[in-house]
Amino acid sequence: MKYKAIFFDLDGTLTNPELGITNCIRYAAEYYGVKTKREDLRKYIGPPLRDTFVELINEECADEAVKKYRERFAPIGLFENEVYPGVPETMAKLKEQGYILCTASSKPQNFVDTILEHFDLKKYFDFVGGATMDGRISKKEDVINEVLRETGFRPEEVLMVGDRMYDLTGAAEFGMDAVGVLYGFGSREELSAYDSIALIDNICGLLKILE
Repeated sequence: MKYKAIFFDLDGTLTNPELGITNCIRYAAEYYGVKTKREDLRKYIGPPLRDTFVELINEECADEAVKKYRERFAPIGLFENEVYPGVPETMAKLKEQGYILCTASSKPQNFVDTILEHFDLKKYFDFVGGATMDGRISKKEDVINEVLRETGFRPEEVLMVGDRMYDLTGAAEFGMDAVGVLYGFGSREELSAYDSIALIDNICGLLKILE
């Protein structure tokens, strides 16, 4: 096998969190008197949450807006989510083939853990990596760096899989190969602008790439 491990983004790659994330962004934004349309918020699924509120509200309120978002997300929004077709089956086959599976998500690690448990996906993962609640680790390259450090893999041993440019540029920061998925929240135009070994239309396409 060319790779020993595969690092997966969560939102837009393993699960579709659009309803929960957009509901919670609107909840926080409306607290500050900012009206939003759900269709305009899809672009904020992927990047660090604080950056979203800097853009939507302002720098001064961003940290408090993140807290407001989590006020709804932890008990409700986290579960307004669904697993993409083919994910459990693909994860099971990758495990059978001997790959070490890890997450590398910009979502706080404890939320990633809860989501994987809720959807019965955690059993496939050897390591759950994510951001920290305090924002110390939030950008994708910082998350990837931490997962590499914790697992001990060399970048050349790892394939990164994600749906946004942040996943591809984060992988490129370490010289890692990456695959972009087109069913999430990054367009073909967005992902084509960055280095990847392939773009796939569904998660099952990953198995063909690894043959």
